[in-house]
Amino acid sequence: MCAINWGVAREIVIPQTEAPKRLENFLKKRFPIGYVRKLFRRNSIRLNGKRSGPDEIVRAGDRITLFLPFEEKRRSNAKPTPAPRGFKILFEDDDILIINKQAGIAVHEGKEILKRHSLLGMLEAAYRSRGIVPRLVHRIDKETSGLLVVAKSTSVVEDLEKRFEGGEVEKEYLALVAGRLSAREGSIDFPLPGREGSPVSALTHYRVEREYAQTTLVRVRMATGRMHQVRLHFAKLGHPIVMDVKYGDFTFNRQFRKTHGLKRQFLHASTIALEYRGKKRKWTAPLPDDVAAALRSLAEAAGSNSHL
Repeated sequence: MCAINWGVAREIVIPQTEAPKRLENFLKKRFPIGYVRKLFRRNSIRLNGKRSGPDEIVRAGDRITLFLPFEEKRRSNAKPTPAPRGFKILFEDDDILIINKQAGIAVHEGKEILKRHSLLGMLEAAYRSRGIVPRLVHRIDKETSGLLVVAKSTSVVEDLEKRFEGGEVEKEYLALVAGRLSAREGSIDFPLPGREGSPVSALTHYRVEREYAQTTLVRVRMATGRMHQVRLHFAKLGHPIVMDVKYGDFTFNRQFRKTHGLKRQFLHASTIALEYRGKKRKWTAPLPDDVAAALRSLAEAAGSNSHL
């Protein structure tokens, strides 16, 4: 966890588990983007005692000093907050949210996505009146549906990030891949590009749930959490995620959409389990209507009425 000194200034020591990244990106994971921008605009930030810009690279052991106060209000006895259209809150207490996100919603802002249209922006707007600034602990792609853990404070996000990076959180996905796999279960173990472009280890386990004529439904467990890990690993095997527009098979996807009606990649974050408040907790999210309908269409095409 980060060591914090609450004197006149606030000091953050980059944890040993943190990969090198831009200073602005490190801060945006822990504070609202408006506060981060204000820090740079007012020259109220130092990296290892020196004035630094947003593009400076931070590494484990570096010290960040913030001279602009950030007030974080906390309330006990948290009450569920109605969620805007596009996601559902499955669990909430004073420290975390477990959210089921629909496909089509980006988790944070980007070049073509306004903050208010992102999951994080909608959460910040929903909780602003309560003095809470939600923070993402991990991410899933815009076109991936399913579960996300969101923290309500800096200390909680730092603890959960450490546990995610240490493999203490179990994450399962349901994915439909092109073709039939040679083994009913197995592991995909080859490195993927890290945040700075250099290769980092990545490990994905899978088990076949159901086979169709030209596709296979698999349950996937991630031992690491690299960007686009599931999509890249199955594409590398020669069995890309169905309807993946970036790593998939364009011709196959076009025919699948025409036949079965699915308009986005078949990848769903179905399960998250972790030790929480002294006991093992597990949350699940059922398949959304669009991917469930695609499975029914596949079953009907095979002459079967079975479906999930």
